[in-house]
This record gives sequence, structure tokens and C-alpha cells, in this order.
Amino acid sequence: MIPGGGQPNMQQLLQQAQKMQQDLANAQEELARTEVDGQAGGGLVKATVTGSGELRGLVIDPKAVDPEDTETLADLVVAAVQAANENAQKLQQQKLGPLAQGLGGGGIPGLPF
Repeated sequence: MIPGGGQPNMQQLLQQAQKMQQDLANAQEELARTEVDGQAGGGLVKATVTGSGELRGLVIDPKAVDPEDTETLADLVVAAVQAANENAQKLQQQKLGPLAQGLGGGGIPGLPF
């Protein structure tokens, strides 16, 4: 209940909602620009993704390339990309988590928290 039985100030609520929406959009733009890395095989394979999960780069050390064993290389690539995506999810939670709590703590549809 509102003290004194008054109605909430709708203009103020709209302004707060617009500010949260703008803050969320700004955080999402920052995530799309921020790059995070993941690696596998002790650094033999490194993947770079954006904070929103887009794969941007892949570096494979020549020592990881064995023509007789391409399965291990494929496993290292998958593991590096997964590690980079895990780091991107942590970054998303850092950047967007407080905003989601400001929207009632129920999370934001379509986001992983």
C-alpha cells in the first residue's frame, strides 16, 4: 500500500521504467562490443566471443595440429568455445543481473538468468 492511501505517481513510474529500459539497452550494447576469451588444452586453442556470445576469433597453436588426430583438435576447439561462452554468460550476469533485479527480480525473458 502507498502511505496515506494515495495512488502511485504514474509519470514517475513511467520515467523509472524508461530509465531501466535505457540502462538495459546500454548494457546490451556494451556486451555486444566486449570480447572475452576461453581456452583449452593449456592454451593450445583460444576462442574469443563477444559478451553476447558471438564467436569472433579462434587461434590454434600449430602444436595442436596432428593430421593423424583431428578428433582431439575438434574437441579442443569445442572446449575453448564453450569456455569463452561461459565467460560471456558470467559477464552478462554481471552487467544485466542488477538491471533484472531492478525489474522485479524475475529475470528478463530470453536472457539466461
